[in-house]
Amino acid sequence: MKGEQIHEAMALLAGAVTAWVTPAVTIVSQRSGDPFKVLVSCILSLRTKDKTTGEASDRLFRLADTPEQMALLSVEEIEQAIYPVGFYRNKAGQIKEISRELVEKYGSRVPEEIDELLKFKGVGRKTANLVVTLGYGKPGICVDIHVHRICNRWGYVVTNSPDETEQVLRRELPRQYWLTINDLLVTFGQNQCLPVSPLCSTCPLFHLCDRVGVQKSR
Repeated sequence: MKGEQIHEAMALLAGAVTAWVTPAVTIVSQRSGDPFKVLVSCILSLRTKDKTTGEASDRLFRLADTPEQMALLSVEEIEQAIYPVGFYRNKAGQIKEISRELVEKYGSRVPEEIDELLKFKGVGRKTANLVVTLGYGKPGICVDIHVHRICNRWGYVVTNSPDETEQVLRRELPRQYWLTINDLLVTFGQNQCLPVSPLCSTCPLFHLCDRVGVQKSR
């Protein structure tokens, strides 16, 4: 994919994803616009299917939906609410500790700067960028494994890690797409541009894609 073709690609993606389910973390942000809920649901989403993330988020937020309320829950209560998300025991401890730190150090307000968010245990660049973009509507590019894989498959970037992809996209991707690329490519990657044997025969972006590394497709 040549650089200028990204405009056509993003327009085609915007139309295609309407047929599929919106990512769970995005749904949380659309319902509440609460950076704390975005932060917690993003932690829950790591290595967890979207349906499980959405259901676990709903159960947990019925018990506590502010840092103050969450900090008062026991780790066991959080575990029971979020099971069966991946690594639920570790995540329960992380969520309680982050909530405590928010109350004690940040006046119960989630920071809106990536570097500050990265100070919390269990928060990486993907989560920090999601909080900044979905929670605060500030410019940022959230790069998860879908964004990294697909941008390289297209030939739009040539990188070895999501962090490297983020830095290249910050230089190359038109700013108008920064807030939307993650939602579009996560949905696209879960339903069409699969990690193994992608559905190339029905892909609306087939004519734009270099298909880098694709050895088998359907």
